[in-house]
Amino acid sequence: MALVFVGVDPNTGDKQSPTVWADLEHEELVLQGWKPSPELEAECAATEIPGHAKGIPEGEAVVRIPARMLHSIREACDALESHVR
Repeated sequence: MALVFVGVDPNTGDKQSPTVWADLEHEELVLQGWKPSPELEAECAATEIPGHAKGIPEGEAVVRIPARMLHSIREACDALESHVR
C-alpha cells in the first residue's frame, strides 16, 4: 500500500489526532477524525440526498475533521491528483 502521511491537526496535542493520508495505490483520501455526536450522526443519516438512500451504509462512517485541516486535505488531494495523471 502506498499510504502517504500528509498532516495531523496541530491543535490536538498527543491525545487526539485527526489525520490525513493519501492512499496512492487505491487513489483515495484516508481521514481519521472524531466520532460525531449521536445527534449529528442521526442528522447525517436522515438527510435526503438525490440518488441515494437515507442512512449510513454498512462499512461507512461519519467523521468530523476540523476546518483548520483544510490545507492538509488539499495537499492530500494534490498528491492524489499528481499521482493519477
